[in-house]
Order: sequence, then structure tokens, then C-alpha cells
Amino acid sequence: MKKQHIVVLLLSLALIFAALISVTLGRFHITLNELFAALTDRITGRESVSATTAAILFNVRLPRILLACLVGCCLSGAGAAYQGTFRNPMASPDILGASSGAAAGAAIAILLELSGRMVTVFAFASSLVTIALVTLVSKAARGERVLGIILAGIMVSSLANAVTSFIKLVADPNSILPEITYWLMGSLAKTKREDTLFALVPMTIGMVPLLLLRWRINLLTLPDNEAKSLGVNVNATRGAVIVCSTLITAASVSVSGLIGWVGLVVPHLARKLVGSDFRALLPTSAIGGALFLLIVDNISRNLLITEIPIGILTSVIGAPFFIWLMTRREITE
Repeated sequence: MKKQHIVVLLLSLALIFAALISVTLGRFHITLNELFAALTDRITGRESVSATTAAILFNVRLPRILLACLVGCCLSGAGAAYQGTFRNPMASPDILGASSGAAAGAAIAILLELSGRMVTVFAFASSLVTIALVTLVSKAARGERVLGIILAGIMVSSLANAVTSFIKLVADPNSILPEITYWLMGSLAKTKREDTLFALVPMTIGMVPLLLLRWRINLLTLPDNEAKSLGVNVNATRGAVIVCSTLITAASVSVSGLIGWVGLVVPHLARKLVGSDFRALLPTSAIGGALFLLIVDNISRNLLITEIPIGILTSVIGAPFFIWLMTRREITE
């Protein structure tokens, strides 16, 4: 068995173990025996655990654990794909403005005092609209294709951030503004089963093709003329990777808020474990991202009496990692 296979297997086992432990953590203690009994009850129709325990398990804890894994998996997978596609080790899921667009959409929905479900829908739709604008602008731009996409992402992201800032300016400071600010910090505190199901569909639609295309991402790391000489349709492949990565990023941000650094930190750690071959790097990044965000989410909801927004914790971890990369000259050279 190759080293890469062993790493993926160990990370998968660690993720399963972490998920089981996560079920037992929280203000309301639930044992693994109660978990297995509740799952058995769902199959057999019996009631061997209390209604309260079953409700917390199936309506709160399990959906949150699953969503943390899905968001971490998608953000990290998208980050790795972007880094290969744009040949930039510092690329992250928000490089094309998907996160900024989602933030603007969510801020609009909160300002209009819409329901939590509509906030998610607005964030997802706004993220897709932002990427559509980036695509249109990059096609109209002259010069090198990859650079045009990145510059268009920066420009449109800046416009989306301006919209968010204006909404914060006019929002009621006693009710609306705190809610917008909290959403922007990133959190899984209000996770419901409906949120998990809503995100699962676009995440699956984007992640499966991305995994199937992972060997072609290796070719995108080469200069375009070399990739074309190997028989690869560079524009079509790059477009497919960007669409899939953007879709899973939009789905993630729409249900979790802004959670930074996951798509930057985890792919670099995965690269240290399995190398730069995307056939192993992409699944390693995805599984590692799920494990990373699940652990951070457990810390956020159990460290203090008041839950810490998960975006704060990922920044606390990500910023020192960025400094470490700078000191190793992996950014500046």
C-alpha cells in the first residue's frame, strides 16, 4: 500500500473517531450507547431512548456534525483545486469573490428581516451571481486568461464588500447590525437539518466531478502550451474545475457564514503529507478539511459558556500559519 493510501485511510479513521466523540460533547451529554440505540430505534420503531435525547441527536447534534464535515471538506477541496488551477499556493476559496458575494446576499436578507432559510438562499444565489459577473468581466478582459480571472475576482469582490459595508451602515444598530456581524464571523450554531440537506445537493454536484477531474488538475499546474501538447483542453478543464470549486464554496459559505483559512491551511498541510499529486492531494485535503473543521467546531461550542464564532478560531490558527509560510519563503519566492 502506497504512503498516500495509508494517509487517506488514517485520516478517514480519524474523522470517524472524531465524529463519534463529537456526538458526546455538548451541554446535554449523550453517550455512544444512546447514539446507537437512537439509530436502532429509527430502524425498528422502538423508543429505548428519551424523546429529548432523540430530538437533540437528530435535529441538532448530528446535522451540525455532518455540516461541519461537509463545509470543511468543500472549503479545503476548493482551496486545493484553486491553488492548482491558478498555479498559486496562496489561492483560497474566496479568491473569485464567492464568499464576498454570499456575505452581501446574506446581509441583504437580514436587513429585510427574512427567515433563516431565506438568508441561506440569498447568500447562495448572491454568491453564484458574483461568480457570473467575474466570468463575464474576465472574458471581456484582454491578456493572460488566469490573471484576468483573478483580477476580475478581486474587483467584483471589492464591489460586494462595498455593498455589505453600506448595508451595515444603514442597518438598525440594536437588532439588525449585530445579526449581520455575527453571520460574517462564521458559525454553525444555528444549524438545522434543512440547512444540511440544502447544502448537500450542490456540494455533491460540485465535489464528485472535482474528484473525478483531480488527475487533470495536475496538468493545469503546467504552462498552458505544455498542457495543450499533452492533449488537454485547458480552457474547458479549467472552467469545469472553477465551476465545481465555486459551487461547493458558495454552498458552504451560504450555510456557515464566512469561515476563512480552511481552504488555505489544510491543502498546504495535506501537501506536506502526500506531495503535490492531485490524485492524492485533493482527497487528502477534503478529508483533512472535514476533520479540521469538526475539531475546531467542537472547540467553538465547548470551550466557553458562550459559543465562539468558528471564523474567529480558524483565523487564530490560520494567521500564524501564514506567518510560518512567509518565514519559510514559500510565499515570497
